[in-house]
Amino acid sequence: MAETDPAAEEPPKKKSKLPLLIGLVLMLALGGGGFYAVYSGMILAPHAPEAQAHGDGHEAPGALGDVAFVALDPMVISLGSSGARHLRFNAQLEVPPAYQPDVELLRPRVMDVLNGYLRAVDITLLEDPSALMRLRAQMLRRVQIVVGEGRVRDLLIIEFVLN
Repeated sequence: MAETDPAAEEPPKKKSKLPLLIGLVLMLALGGGGFYAVYSGMILAPHAPEAQAHGDGHEAPGALGDVAFVALDPMVISLGSSGARHLRFNAQLEVPPAYQPDVELLRPRVMDVLNGYLRAVDITLLEDPSALMRLRAQMLRRVQIVVGEGRVRDLLIIEFVLN
C-alpha cells in the first residue's frame, strides 16, 4: 500500500480578511474626520482678519472703502452701415471720492471715447454674451487713459441692450 501524505490532503488555508476589514474601517473613519474638519471650518476656512465673528457663527463684513460713482449719460449708438441696429448703453464709473470732481469735469471726453469705441466694435462681438467682459475691460482702459491713471477704479455697465 502506498502511504498518503497527510499535508497533501489538507485544503489550502484561506487568506485572512482582517487586514482588508481594518483598512476599510480606517478609510471610513479618516474620510468622516476629514469631512467634519472641512465642514466645521477647522481647515480650509476663509479667514478675514478684519471680520469679527458674531454669536450665530456668521462673520461681520469688513468696512466699505471710500467710493463714489459718476453716472454717465445713457447713450444710443447706431451700429453698422444700415443703421437698423442700435445699442442702448448706460454705465457708471467707480472713482475715489477725491477724484470725483475731476472725473465729472471730464465726463464729455469719456462719453466721446466710449461712443467712438462702441461704434467701431463689430456687431458679432457685441452679440456674443461672453464678450461683455472683454468689452468692459477695453472701455475701462480707454476711460483711464482719458481721465488719468488711478482716477477710475472700475466701469460698471448698467444697461447694454442690442435691438
